Amino acid sequence: MAQQPQRLQRLQRVADYLTAVPAWFLATSTDDEPHVRPFSFAVAEEGRLWFSTSRGKDVYLELTANPRFELSAWKPGHPWLVVRGKAVFAEPSAALRQAGFEHMAGIGEAHSSADDGLLVFFSVDEGIARICDIDGTEERFEL
Repeated sequence: MAQQPQRLQRLQRVADYLTAVPAWFLATSTDDEPHVRPFSFAVAEEGRLWFSTSRGKDVYLELTANPRFELSAWKPGHPWLVVRGKAVFAEPSAALRQAGFEHMAGIGEAHSSADDGLLVFFSVDEGIARICDIDGTEERFEL
């Protein structure tokens, strides 16, 4: 059971890194074509790393067609973060849904409420995080 607290600490560490930068970038692939876009909402909750998007966006359609993704973030003066995994769309807690709505509305997304049917959440399955430094060192762990 010692692994569980360490895993939760790692999830929180990744969420903290992602929320410490204004935006990070999530890449998908459909029809052998890469697609990348900025994201800015990440939360560690219920033992999972969660993200949100809108049902009408290309990223939602791409992740439902091919759930594999990779994200990357860099905070100046720190190593960069890479997370690779599989998106699993699921219903989050009410508190997480509300936090996602407030974040998305705050950046200008058109949502009328947390329960408008457009806001969707996905978590990471089969996740691997890498924290990489310019000197070539790398810390790698499962999420």
